[in-house]
This record gives sequence, C-alpha cells and structure tokens, in this order.
Amino acid sequence: MATAVSNCCFSVLTSTVKLRCCVSTQRRFATVQPPFCSLTPNRKGSLSSFSSAKSSREKEPGSGKEFRGRSSSKDEWATLYADGYKGKGDVGQPQTTAYKPFGMQRKDKKEFVFDGKEQQVEPGNLQDTAFLNAVVKVYCTHTAPDYSLPWQKQRQFTSTGSAFMIGDGKLLTNAHCVEHETQVKVKRRGDDTKYVARVLARGVDCDIALLSVESKEFWEGAEPLQLGRLPHLQDAVTVVGYPLGGDTISVTKGVVSRIEVTSYAHGSSDLLGIQIDAAINPGNSGGPAFNDQGECIGVAFQVYRSEEAENIGYVIPTTVVSHFLNDYERNGKYTGFPCLGVLLQKLENPALRACLKVKSSEGVLVRRVEPTADAHNVLKQGDVIVSFDDVHVGSEGTVPFRSNERIAFRYLISQKFAGDVAELGIIRAGEFMKVKVVLNPRVHLVPYHIDGGQPSYLIIAGLVFTPLSEPLIEEECEDSIGLKLLAKARYSLARFKGEQIVLLSQVLAHEVNIGYEDMSNQQVLKLNGVRIRNIHHLAHLVDSCKDKYLVFEFEDNYIAVLEREAAVAASPCILKDYGIPSERSSDLLEPYVDSLGDNQSLDQDSGDSPVSNFEIGFDGLLWT
Repeated sequence: MATAVSNCCFSVLTSTVKLRCCVSTQRRFATVQPPFCSLTPNRKGSLSSFSSAKSSREKEPGSGKEFRGRSSSKDEWATLYADGYKGKGDVGQPQTTAYKPFGMQRKDKKEFVFDGKEQQVEPGNLQDTAFLNAVVKVYCTHTAPDYSLPWQKQRQFTSTGSAFMIGDGKLLTNAHCVEHETQVKVKRRGDDTKYVARVLARGVDCDIALLSVESKEFWEGAEPLQLGRLPHLQDAVTVVGYPLGGDTISVTKGVVSRIEVTSYAHGSSDLLGIQIDAAINPGNSGGPAFNDQGECIGVAFQVYRSEEAENIGYVIPTTVVSHFLNDYERNGKYTGFPCLGVLLQKLENPALRACLKVKSSEGVLVRRVEPTADAHNVLKQGDVIVSFDDVHVGSEGTVPFRSNERIAFRYLISQKFAGDVAELGIIRAGEFMKVKVVLNPRVHLVPYHIDGGQPSYLIIAGLVFTPLSEPLIEEECEDSIGLKLLAKARYSLARFKGEQIVLLSQVLAHEVNIGYEDMSNQQVLKLNGVRIRNIHHLAHLVDSCKDKYLVFEFEDNYIAVLEREAAVAASPCILKDYGIPSERSSDLLEPYVDSLGDNQSLDQDSGDSPVSNFEIGFDGLLWT
C-alpha cells in the first residue's frame, strides 16, 4: 500500500503546484520541495530523496497536489526531512541517510564537553524561559547544480528551517537546510530584522552545519544553549523550532522512545540517533530538543511516516554534535566520521561458528573489505572480529551500551576521528590475534554528494563527459542510466582514492560528431587504449595526446573516433552555439597528478554484494 504522503505536511507557496513523489519500499526522508521534485524510487532498505523518476500516481487527500509514487507493501517506510522548502526549483539530490547532531559552546584549544549545569524549567513556564530566545529561524536561498547540464545551475528556490546559538558567534543547523546555499539569513525570536549568516562547516554524513553571524547587533543579549547528556528512555523532550503553519516559534512535547544507531538520509551514514514521539514538522530541521532541565539533548532533523505508524521523529544526539564540533576544532575544517570499511555477517548460527572455530557466541564474520580502507592491508575475508578496543562484539554485531542495553558495533567506530587507530581482536583460522587498523572516512566510487557543489565536466567536440554520481542518477532517472551502470553504482567499490566512473552524458550535435548524436549515459572505459581512472585523468589524456585520432572505448565494446585536430577546431564553435562558457570545469584546469603509476590494474569488476546498507535486503549483513 502506498505510503501516506499526505502526512508529510508539504506546503509550497505556489497555487498550481504538482509534486511528484516516487515512494520507496522502506525508509524515506523528504523535505518540503519546490514544484516538480520527487522522492527517489529506491531499493529495499534504502532511504529516498528527490529525483524526477516517474511511476504510479496518487493524490494527496484533500488537496490539489498530485503525487507520483510506486506502490509498495504495507510495511513501507517513509522518513522525511523536517525542513520547509518553498518557491520554485528542483533539488535533485540523492539523500540516502541522514540524522543530525547538535552543538555546544566552544572552549579555546579544548575538546567540547557536556555542561552538566542544570537550568531548572517548569513545564508550564516555557514561554518565559531564556533558552527559547536562542532558537532562530533560517531563511536559505538554494541554487542547486544541474547535473545533466553541469556547466550551469538550476533555478534558485528558497526554504526555511531552524537553528540555535552555541556561543562564540556560532549557530548550529542541519546541513540539508543550507545545501547549495547562495544566501543564508537568520532572524531571532521577537525581532523583524534578518541577518546574513555564513556557512563555516558542513557535515554531510551527520547532517550538521555550523554557521556564523558577524553582526554584533544580532548577538546582543543572546544566551547560547548548553549541550546536555544523552537522555534515557521515557525522558520528557521538548522540540523547539519554526515549522510550517505559522511564523512564530513552535514548541511540541513528547518522550524519548528509542536510542540506537540509525540511518541518516542526507549523508548515507549510520550514526547514533534518538527517536521521539514529539511532533516534528517541515521547518523544524535544525531546531533543538530540550529535556526538562532546559538542557539541549539534540537537533531535530527527520521524521518517519507511514500508514501504520504515527509520531515518529528523529533527533541528532549531543554525542554526534560534539564529534562534529571537535572535528572542526581539531582540523579547522570538518573531515567526517570514519569507518572500518568492511562488510560483516552476523554469527548467530552455531554450525557457522563451529566451522569458523569460534568457541563462544561472539564475533562477526568479515565478508568483504574495501580496497581503499586501511583494513584491506590487515583483515582478510573469513576473519572473525571479536573485539574492538577490548570491547567484546556479540554474534549479532552489537556491543554493550550503558546499563542493560546493547547497540550496533558501528557505534564504537563513530566515536573515533579520522586518522585514529583501533585495535581489533580477531580469530583467523581458529587462532586469536590482535591487529591495529587506521580509521578513515569512506571513499565512495559513486558519491552521494559532490564536493564543492558543482560537478566536473569535460566537452570534447560536443561529447559531454561527467562523473557518475547519485545526484546524476536521481536527475536522469534510473531507466535512462541503464541496468549495467546501476549495478556498478550499487555493487562496485572504489579501488583507489579518486576513482570515478566517467560517463558520456550526451552529445551536442555538430558535423564533427555525426553518427554519435544519440549516445547518452554510457561509461567511457579507455582513450587510445589507456584505461580512464577519473575525469581529470581523461582531460590529461586528451591534452597530452599527439595521435591523429581520439579513440574512445565505451561499455559493450562500442567505440567513437574523432579526428583530433578537427575536434580541437570545432570545440569553440560548439561552445558558442550552445551558450557554454568553457569546455571544462574549473577543477580540470589544475595539473593532473598521477599517484598510481602505469602498472596499476584498473579492470572494473562489480562485487557480489551491495556497497551500502540501504541496498541490502536483510539485516544479516552490514557495512561498518
């Protein structure tokens, strides 16, 4: 049965707006979007976002808005961003996982710590409490890239969200609230003046962004919030923000329902999250959640909607927020949450444990190791991980958490920083040993977000080349990408840092490329016999070529040949005819650095297991 999209509280300030929503078969995260945006059709277990995929049609009850969605089973999930978009535009972003952290006051050259000082607040006196004044409304103007026409951007649109003060002239909000921002403004409670804010750091994986406001007038009389500790089940929680339905501040109350490692839709990551039953609506994104003592326990960022569940919202806990802030403090920029880079299988079956010579009910089996991870040099397929920094790992992939609780093994990894070393206890061929692994952020062959905001591109005699990315898949629709490319995107791992799948996106018709006009979305494998590593490598090969012909080899043994001198001569005319400012993106103007050498084997092979937890159809396997 289709997910009840009508519960999403969409509100687009346009009279004749039609929203197309492709319903996923499991969890879904969504934002109030401009016209003609839709939710991506995803695989089982995936988190959906926005694209232009077409499917069956359903209408929102009681409205003129039309939605398009794929029918699914009764246990379908739909999790949505708690953010409010309005106006026109097209997000076109693949957001597969997102939960968001919260901020605390910064102390010079010191780690961020929790403030245990109690600020007693009577539930009935919320209107008079000072911490409400630390919550501000965010107005963001977005200009998203056009991934199909990578030399230009889409039409801008606006959104509203929430943020809060953490001291030292800083604010915290969600990363998706300021994604592809061209202008960010904030307004305090009870004020009618909007102040310009600047994005200092953006954590895509944890869906947190750090803002600054330079105006001294904005900070007059401000009292920044203090972060509290991780709450317990059934603790009271108050969510504060500026959701749709009005212009003034909104307060909703509930309790903590669950605390566990969960999927963050925006960043395609698994981090600690707090589930609450307080109402979270579009526009609440980036707003704080408080306990009864007035301490901030996290940041509201997404909700879960279906016909069979109600009042399920998610908050980024203070532990994740503190990690984000400490990372920024240590490095002067945000580097990201690290991962181990292994695919693990649970060891619940006694016969399986006996076959692996694991005597007790513990450990998880290593099934696949990412080539770009340091674990690739340490772990082997068939190893059993039984401990992480001397914490025993159970056969279901869980570790002890607080009192009488267990949590996913990935939680321990998320407490580390990029470059930290972890000690693993493993069983290999029946022998116990300890090994050390350096933890680093995951390298995606097909990225979920584009660093720098604008995709790379290269135009050669009208042939438009660009790297494959999830936003491009969303924008082009899965049908036009093709099953083979989708299989590579879902099953292939990067073999070295910087590897890309380079596509011939389209051909700009001209007499120099006659016969190739209908080519689109095909992977280019080689140029003049040399395997292409990424789009920068392709640009280098073209620039250094002295041969008479440029011979492009594509998937399925298709080739395209251009006369090099004719291609060079035709390029300025093609750019002028199509109104394109440059034949390549600015990042490809930098010199190419070959870090691999000529002896690296670059044959592309798809693996036999998905590269994301959202693609895996059951919980017996998980990436860590």
